[in-house]
Amino acid sequence: MKLCAATDRHTARASWPLSEPALAYFPDARPALSGRDLDARALTGGAAMAQDSHGHVPVLLDRCVDLLTPALTRHSPDGSGAVLLDATLGAGGHAERFLTEFGGLSLIGLDRDPTALGIAGERLSGFGDRVRLVRARYDGIEGVLADGTQDTPAVDGILFDLGVSSMQLDRTDRGFSYAADAPLDMRMDPDAPLTAAEIVNTWDERALARVLREYGDERFASRIAAQIARRRARQPFATTGELVELLYQAIPAPARRTGGHPAKRTFQALRIAVNGELDSLREALPAALHALAPRGRIVVMAYQSLEDRIVKGEFATATASRTPPGLPVELPGHGPEFVALTRGAERASAEEIASNPRSAPVRLRALEKVGEQ
Repeated sequence: MKLCAATDRHTARASWPLSEPALAYFPDARPALSGRDLDARALTGGAAMAQDSHGHVPVLLDRCVDLLTPALTRHSPDGSGAVLLDATLGAGGHAERFLTEFGGLSLIGLDRDPTALGIAGERLSGFGDRVRLVRARYDGIEGVLADGTQDTPAVDGILFDLGVSSMQLDRTDRGFSYAADAPLDMRMDPDAPLTAAEIVNTWDERALARVLREYGDERFASRIAAQIARRRARQPFATTGELVELLYQAIPAPARRTGGHPAKRTFQALRIAVNGELDSLREALPAALHALAPRGRIVVMAYQSLEDRIVKGEFATATASRTPPGLPVELPGHGPEFVALTRGAERASAEEIASNPRSAPVRLRALEKVGEQ
């Protein structure tokens, strides 16, 4: 698969003269190296990350393997006869580890980003026909499994690693990061019709404020939306840098000095809206739970509270008794369909956070489906 050339994030420059105060929050507009706030993640502070040869750092990799291993080895110690669905393939870091660890395992990898699929396809090419990659959003799980290439729609393990990937953030031409000037895009699927520029330039002020408030928890949402509306009336927004500078002006100075980069909440909100991330997750989780074979397992890693709230709610429903409330005993066949494998949400260790700052906000939850294989 042909890959698009990436803009060098260390030499990205603003296409217009930014003010000196704005440059303090937009470091890559200068020809100099800088740290990068990974979306809602912590700043690296120059700490070296334990990257693999692909520059990708899979989060909670060992823990994911530990949790999914019992489901993947039910048929055979080497995973023969088992299927793992990686619903958020990305660069293929988690997938590569599972395929290496279990020599008989088959893997289905989903991603809406053709660039990610190309990179992962090259990375996983040595595993041959054990790997099937599909360009699809994770809310398309049911259709992927029912397309006739699988003997059964049931799978043994499912992995979700939600949010924007480090790889996408590193490609400044995609417009996900506020640390470098780029087109105001933010599409995970480059063929999708909606862009961040369209939202910023065409959505009415009230709708824009609602998106910033609900998806970014931005307390200055109304103020930002009003200033965006005034600015776009003179000239539409075209780049991330233009939006960053406006956010610097719209957010009061005391607030800019706390809570991380002043653009992070707005960029998170726009990205979620552009990609329909929360609606997609709400549809994907029930389909994923249904697709699991008895004693199959699912692991979900979320990086912000809106995602984790959805996961927590779906998992609470799945692990609840279906016996009508008020009955003294549980009715046969009405017990919980799933059992929790984690007590609440698990976090990355201090050691992992030090080597991979992207893991700092992760919340991992896991379930096993009740039943006999």
